[in-house]
Amino acid sequence: MTDVALDKTDPAGSLPSTEKEPDDVIEEKTQENPPATAAEGEGAAGGVYRYIKGDLFTSEIFKVEIQNLPKYIGFNDLKKFLNKHGINPHKIKLFSKQMFAFVTFKNQEERDKAMKAVHGMQWKSKVLSVRLAKPKADPILKKRKQEEEAEGGQPGAKRAAGSQEGEEDEEEPLNIQIANAVTPLWNVPYEEQLKRKEKEVEGVLQKLTREIGNNNKAMLPWLFVQKEKYNKICCPLEAIRPSPVQTEYRNKCEFVIGVGADGEDKTVGFRLGKYKGGSCAVVSPSETTHVSSEAKRVVQGFQQFIRTTPYAVYSPETYEGHWRQLTVRTSRIKQTMAIVFFNPQKLQEEEIEELKQNLRQYFTEGEGKESAITSLYFVRMGQRTSAGTEDLPCEHVTGEEWIHEELLGLKFRISPHSFFQTNTPAAEVLYSAVGEWAQLDQDSTVLDVCCGTGTIGISLAKRVKKVIGIELCQEAVDDAKANAEANGLTNVEFHCGKAEDVFPTVLNAVVSPNVTAIVDPPRAGLHSKVILAIRRAEHLKRLIYVACNAKAAMNNFIDLCRAVSNRVRGAPFRPVRAMAVDLFPQTMHCETILLFERVDYS
Repeated sequence: MTDVALDKTDPAGSLPSTEKEPDDVIEEKTQENPPATAAEGEGAAGGVYRYIKGDLFTSEIFKVEIQNLPKYIGFNDLKKFLNKHGINPHKIKLFSKQMFAFVTFKNQEERDKAMKAVHGMQWKSKVLSVRLAKPKADPILKKRKQEEEAEGGQPGAKRAAGSQEGEEDEEEPLNIQIANAVTPLWNVPYEEQLKRKEKEVEGVLQKLTREIGNNNKAMLPWLFVQKEKYNKICCPLEAIRPSPVQTEYRNKCEFVIGVGADGEDKTVGFRLGKYKGGSCAVVSPSETTHVSSEAKRVVQGFQQFIRTTPYAVYSPETYEGHWRQLTVRTSRIKQTMAIVFFNPQKLQEEEIEELKQNLRQYFTEGEGKESAITSLYFVRMGQRTSAGTEDLPCEHVTGEEWIHEELLGLKFRISPHSFFQTNTPAAEVLYSAVGEWAQLDQDSTVLDVCCGTGTIGISLAKRVKKVIGIELCQEAVDDAKANAEANGLTNVEFHCGKAEDVFPTVLNAVVSPNVTAIVDPPRAGLHSKVILAIRRAEHLKRLIYVACNAKAAMNNFIDLCRAVSNRVRGAPFRPVRAMAVDLFPQTMHCETILLFERVDYS
C-alpha cells in the first residue's frame, strides 16, 4: 500500500481518488500486536498485509500506538507536542475519546527515536505509553476475506448469493451510481445546493466565533456587539455567489484506469468508491454532468487506444500492470492537454519509446485525432520507494508544451503540474470578489501566497504598486513569470519555495505602508510559521483568506485571532467579512473568502 502525497488539487469530492489515499492506512482502530515479520502477518490474515513485503514505501511498517493521552487534545495539539520534542511524524490518526493515537514515521530510525522519547513521558498529568502497532490491512483483500468467511470460505457462494439478492433488490443503473459518487447533489435544484453550502459556511463562522471568544478574551466586547448585529456570528456573511455554469464546468479531471463495473477491461473513468472501501470498479464519465464534452472525447479516444495495446491495467491490489491514470486539462479557447500515467514495471526503454511513438501517431494522425489534443505528455509512475512528494517528471510527447486560458481579459499559460482553478467562469467571480474586498490603490503592495500560475496577483497588478507571489511548484512559478510578461506587467515578481520558508523573508523586505496579503493555500491551510510571520508583521493590516476547505483552515483562522503570547507575537486580526463562492456545482464543496483586519489597539 503506497503512501502518496497531497497536492493543491481542488477539494471537490467529485473525483474519487485514483490512488490509495495518504490516510487510508490509518483510518481504522487496530489494537493487536504487530506480526514479527511481514510474512507472519500475511499468513495470519490471508495475505491482507502483503503490500508491506515489497520494496514500496509505506509508513505503515513504521507505525506505533501512543496510549493514555490527555483528554480533550486535538490533532494539532499532539503534532505540536511531538514536534516540540524533536519528533517528526509522517501521519497521525487520533482517537481522542479513547485517548490513543496511531502515528507513522518515514523510517525505522525515526520510529525508534519516538518510542524511546515518548514512552514514560508525562503530558498534562498523564504518563504516556508507546507500543508497536500492526499495519492496516489492505482494504480490497480484507473485504474479500470477510466475504469468503461469511460464506464459510466459499468464494463462489458469495457471488451466487449476490446474484440472488440482485434479483430481489435490483441495483441502481451505473450512471446513477457514478453520479451519486462524484456529483452527490446532481438531483438537487441549484438554488437548494447554494442554500446548503451557505449553511455550511455559516456553521464554520459560528465555530470561529466560539473559538475567538475562547482564545482571545480581549475581543469579547467586540464579539458581543458583532453577534448581536450578525445573527450570532462574528462578521457579516454575504450572499453566496453562484457559479455562472453548473454543468461541464471542470477544466481539469483525473481519470483512473481499471476494470469497468460492467466487466469491461481497460476502462477509463471514475471509481464508484474509494480503495479503502474495498472498491476498484471504474465507470465511464460519459454521462456525468460536471465533465466537459472535450474531456469525455479524450477519454473515449484514449480508452480505444489502450485496448489495442498488450499492456494490462495497473492493479493497486497486486501492484502489477501498467496503465494507471489519465489527466485531461481543457481551456475555453479550445486547447486540450492529456497527461498519461504509466507504470513501466520492467519494460525495456525501447518498448516505452515505441509506446510513446504509437501514442503520438494515434492522436496526431490516427483515430485519436478526433480528440483534438493540442498537448500530450507521458509520465512514468512507478511505485514510490520513499516518502518524497516531488512532482513526477512529465515527458512531452507531441503538441505544445502548455495550454492557454483567458481569465478576466488576461492570458495565462498552464503547465501539466501547475495549479489553476478548475472552474474558470466561477474563478472570475471569485477573483473579482477578492479585488473588491482588497481596497487597493496605486500605493498598495499585494502579497499573493500560494499563487499557482499567478492568477490572483496578475489580475490585480494594474491597480497596485507591486505584486509579490510565492509558490511551491517551480513549473507554476515559471508559468506565472511568463504570464506576467505576456500581459505586459513589470510590477510583478514571483518566488519559488515553501511559503513558510519564503514568506517571512519577503514580508520583512516590504517597506510599503499599505500591504495586503491574499492567501489561497491547499486544503490543509497555511503552515503555522506563515501565520506567525503574518502576526509579527505589524505593517500588514489586511488579509484575504481564500479557503477551499474552511473547516480544515480553522486553526489558521484561530491563530490569526488569538491573544498575544510568547509563541504568537503581534496584534491579532479579526474577521470583518465572509462569503462563499460556488466553484463546484453538484457537490457540497465551495470556496470561502474571509477578510481579516488587524486590531488597532492605539
